[in-house]
Amino acid sequence: MHPSHHARDNPDKVAIIMADSGQRITYGELDAGSNRVAQLMRAAGLSAGDGIAVMLENHPRFLELALGALRAGLYFTPIGSRLTTAEVEYIVNDCGARIFVTSAALADRATELELDRVERRYIVDGDVEGYERLETATDALPAEPIEDETAGQSMLYSSGTTGRPKGVRRALSGGPIDEPAAITLLLQGLWKVDAETVYLSPAPLYHAAPLGFNLAVLALGGTSVIMERFDPERALTLIAQHAVSHSQWVPTMFVRMLKLDAAARTAHDVSSLRYAIHAAAPCPIEIKERMLEWWGPIVHEYYAGTEGNGFCWIGPQDWLAHRGSVGKALVGVLHILDDDGQELPAGEAGAIYFESPAEFEYHNDPDKTRASRTAEGWSTLGDVGYVDEEGFLYLTDRKAHMIISGGVNVYPQEVENRLVLHPKVLDAAVIGVPDDELGEEVKAVVQLADMADAGGALATELVAFCREELSGIKCPRSVDFVEELPRHPTGKLYKRLLRDRYWKDQGSRRI
Repeated sequence: MHPSHHARDNPDKVAIIMADSGQRITYGELDAGSNRVAQLMRAAGLSAGDGIAVMLENHPRFLELALGALRAGLYFTPIGSRLTTAEVEYIVNDCGARIFVTSAALADRATELELDRVERRYIVDGDVEGYERLETATDALPAEPIEDETAGQSMLYSSGTTGRPKGVRRALSGGPIDEPAAITLLLQGLWKVDAETVYLSPAPLYHAAPLGFNLAVLALGGTSVIMERFDPERALTLIAQHAVSHSQWVPTMFVRMLKLDAAARTAHDVSSLRYAIHAAAPCPIEIKERMLEWWGPIVHEYYAGTEGNGFCWIGPQDWLAHRGSVGKALVGVLHILDDDGQELPAGEAGAIYFESPAEFEYHNDPDKTRASRTAEGWSTLGDVGYVDEEGFLYLTDRKAHMIISGGVNVYPQEVENRLVLHPKVLDAAVIGVPDDELGEEVKAVVQLADMADAGGALATELVAFCREELSGIKCPRSVDFVEELPRHPTGKLYKRLLRDRYWKDQGSRRI
């Protein structure tokens, strides 16, 4: 199970299709390119256990670089193409990458970076001072495997939605490059990914799930259709155009597809889809119900993290019987603990921990590593939830997002899920802001489909809309409207940015 096997047996089969440009990359081309990348790593003096960092948009060479680094036994750290200069510098310097690769499309930031430990910098698609052309460097090298191939690891950083990103590092196995990764076995077993699969990838490749899913599809011999950027109607067009069988989404993508007008939604044939898989954030129940009505019983959900410490999954039939659940644990044993570390009974919300043999550390941060574990060695991703009597897990929110208003705990996710159901709301975030009487009050920050609708009348309407379903203490006391929320392309909100705005400036506009 490695793309090199498919390159040997079926070199002309298409491995990757870039959605906008239409560029097609065969397994033979992908294998040759990744071999040259591995050759370059060795020529640059890198050996197993060293690392490289890559900051690229969804680029045709992204997966080639990943595969090349991984077959050279390296740690491969992808970096978000939308991060600030300071954020990129922090990640590259923290992960200890010896080589850094970027593209001409990101040249403005590339020239500003101060990378203390990087020994060589490469750029694709152009010439930038201080960078070598990757094409020139790799084209001169043989497309043959290096002699000492061994399996590397991706080393990913959290999205930093509540603080600085954390690098998740796992020990290298020292095994061969074709040893099956856990995610490959999951895709093969749960969702029947195989050589006939056509997989639509609408999210940024630098995030854990899109990177892992695409590498697994290629390991199993399928074809990945990679969107350079997400657009709701374009995604539907691609499903029909390429007879897509598998896809992966985040809830905000579902919301945006559902808010297309009826003619746009029904103009595209999505009957080829066999599995639509989603994760990254809790999905509002009504949104998922509508997706199931539209696409049929093909919508699957999972809950997991970059840390690899556990994995929950729920199929469409189980979800209809346990609406709102993210499933049962397939990897690891679930434990729900209170603030004192005591196990809670079914139905009571607490911190979610997994008991599993998986080992990881937060790179260069032993305090965070220790804080993520109990005395028994169980580990947490920082989320809050509960299990029902049958063992199905329900997410409440992240512990760091909880609002304490007048001594009452308010979990924003429940309020956000209600707000996005309003026909005029495209996206919503709920945070706690300073209040002299309550300590914190609940504020909604809302992105509208049409900003012309913003104003006091709509703010009042949205609060009333929440009160129809939620208790008063949970509902926003105030609403602000913004052009765009600071949402990670994978669907996660940078709530720390919103909170900083209000806690630093307590005179912010209130509607």
